[in-house]
Amino acid sequence: MNNMPKRKFVEEFDVELYDSNVEVEDDYSAFSNKVLLDELRNKIIQNLIDNNISHTGTMNEFIKTEIDSTLSGYDLSNVERSYIYNLIDNEINGFGPISELLDDKNITEIMVNGPSEVYVEIDGKVVRDNGVSFINKDHITRTIQRLIQPLGRTIDTSNPMVDARLEDGSRLNAVIPPLSLKGPVLTIRKFKKELANIDDFLRSGALTPYMARFLEACVKSKLNIIICGGTGSGKTTLLNVLSSFIDSDERIITIEDAAELKLNQQHVISLETRLTNYEGQGEVTIRDLVINSLRMRPDRIIVGEVRGKEAFDMLQAMNTGHSGSLTTMHANSSSDALNRLETMILMAGMDIPIKAIREYIEKAIDIVINIERLSDGRRKIVNISEIDGFCDDMIKLNTIFEYKQSGLLDNNEVNGEFMLHKKVPKVYKKIEAAGIDNISDIFS
Repeated sequence: MNNMPKRKFVEEFDVELYDSNVEVEDDYSAFSNKVLLDELRNKIIQNLIDNNISHTGTMNEFIKTEIDSTLSGYDLSNVERSYIYNLIDNEINGFGPISELLDDKNITEIMVNGPSEVYVEIDGKVVRDNGVSFINKDHITRTIQRLIQPLGRTIDTSNPMVDARLEDGSRLNAVIPPLSLKGPVLTIRKFKKELANIDDFLRSGALTPYMARFLEACVKSKLNIIICGGTGSGKTTLLNVLSSFIDSDERIITIEDAAELKLNQQHVISLETRLTNYEGQGEVTIRDLVINSLRMRPDRIIVGEVRGKEAFDMLQAMNTGHSGSLTTMHANSSSDALNRLETMILMAGMDIPIKAIREYIEKAIDIVINIERLSDGRRKIVNISEIDGFCDDMIKLNTIFEYKQSGLLDNNEVNGEFMLHKKVPKVYKKIEAAGIDNISDIFS
């Protein structure tokens, strides 16, 4: 590069100069020709990794030195030099290649599988972002470290996995070798500052007005509800929406691994699990918090997700006067959800016959909601069922609402329609007994 003729920086990158007193933001996207910029970026970051520069002061001096060295063949003004410094500073002291992805409101999830394998979720669809890349695997690890450092968390070979909540509420999961054979893997599920409400679900076609009114009545009449679905189906979002129907004068205890629920009621106590410390002590599990919540005089218990031994304690709470509880779980259908509950209770080490477990579930749960992310990326409530006793020693589910798929349209959008089973559900008596009589027309 030193043998090249001196050229103005703006000629190479086709950019407008900024006043030196104006803060420069979003530098990388401002360049139309990124060939030289990428060359400089790669060299500086690689040298940073090789030299393991970590102290901020040292790092800043190192950046300046590298810029001077790499751009020695170019006649740069102070403004131009400041411009590129801001860019590299964002790469090193910020979150590098994913900075813009984190700021993009349309992106709901970021998945880094490798230096050149970055995927994002937009409108429910996962696509590869070929415009974003890391220098190498060490660059990914360094970015992960910068993301979790303010949280007081670390990741290294002795602690190769981290699950944390960023300051904006977004959920971060990272795995590095030796657990990840491919190299460091980063997943960020972004937190939406503007919370969804039932109107958003209606506008998106996730459910019908009848379904919305029915679910509101179920929550207000204190029925125990489980929301099931696959990863990214919208379980937590729906849980938050249903929670908004709870009366403001009720005492609500929320229990989560990573606090995502945002309730507007005044009397809300939010509990969050805690991982073990470096000595392998101090862990507080979902089960610990569920047991403790029973001593806190709750009107409602909301568990972000049940997936283990805490299922028994959750059902016990539902069966001992803590009606109106809500939770989510991973399951592909309503029947799968009940099967998983059985397995979870068995995992708790309870010496209980399977028939007794099923009776326990049948008495505790009123409504099971199944939400799915369809092949076209849209999310829909595909089934709302009630627990309807037993049939051949198996828990019987009575479908109230369901979404029937009938194929794909020319644009690959899923075609289908919502169906209402006109049979009056058994839970209607509980809803009526609670003084809620505004849904009688649904089943007439």
